[in-house]
Amino acid sequence: MTHSPSPRRPQARIPGPQQPPPPYPRIRAGLWRRGLGGGLALWTLTAVVTYATGNTTLLPTLILLGSFLVPVVFVLWAYERHGRDLGVSAILGCFLTGGTLGVLGASLMESYLVRPSWGMFVGVGLIEEAVKLGALVFVLRRLPGIRGMRAGLVLGAAVGFGFAALESAGYAFDAAVSTEGVDLRALIETEILRGLPAPFGHGLWTAIAGGVLLSCRRPNGRFRVTAPVVSTCLGVALLHALWDSTHGIAIWLAERLAGTALDRRLFAEGYIPRPTAAQEHLFTLFSVGLLVLVSLLGIAWANSLARRDTSWRNTP
Repeated sequence: MTHSPSPRRPQARIPGPQQPPPPYPRIRAGLWRRGLGGGLALWTLTAVVTYATGNTTLLPTLILLGSFLVPVVFVLWAYERHGRDLGVSAILGCFLTGGTLGVLGASLMESYLVRPSWGMFVGVGLIEEAVKLGALVFVLRRLPGIRGMRAGLVLGAAVGFGFAALESAGYAFDAAVSTEGVDLRALIETEILRGLPAPFGHGLWTAIAGGVLLSCRRPNGRFRVTAPVVSTCLGVALLHALWDSTHGIAIWLAERLAGTALDRRLFAEGYIPRPTAAQEHLFTLFSVGLLVLVSLLGIAWANSLARRDTSWRNTP
């Protein structure tokens, strides 16, 4: 008697050798552009809805979107262009942990060491740049393989932008809260005025300092405090101080050209009581001009450092 062949049972597939995962997540080109456009649309929509409804529960959303939009977009750009091989964890750690530690450390030190004076801005610049660089060292202390100019520029910028995002959120919250209630107009103005120049501030200064610091890092991961590192820290602290003191310098120039004596308190407080029309125009001209000048100095410095590292031009 013949037996009909029994139907074959489906056998489980034995997976063959797998390809090793890529060293970094694949991100389509131009993600930072889409993030910028989408973020601006969401921030604008949130501002319109908050203004139309008067719903104060939307304020945290508005503050976070406005404060983090530009910093996150620039970190995405740096990762996409020059930081894929550094790893997402290192960049996120620098942005979140480094930025948070920087804000906390700067707040503690400034509350004890800084007082309104002519030298206040120099003190703030020294403290904040030193704290941000210390935060970068803390985040990378167990990653000895990360070194070199390009890594320092990218990860230093991540720390600086994390610091800038959290600091801007604090300023936006302060602007929104007043004795008369919530001032939505002041909140929006603060986020715009701090968001537009954000790429030329904290992120740029810490990128410069981080690039020099990691270019001097030993192969075993130990950080070295060399003369170039110290001089660079002092240089970026000076750029920081010039940036913060542009209002005071503009007041001094406007007062000098107007032929009036300058009260020293005006320099630290950053405003002119009852200014004339001519003083207002001069103040605006000098304020914007000085900010542009400091930005160009920082960009030129960062570009000169990037040109020293050939890997900067060969990254995927």
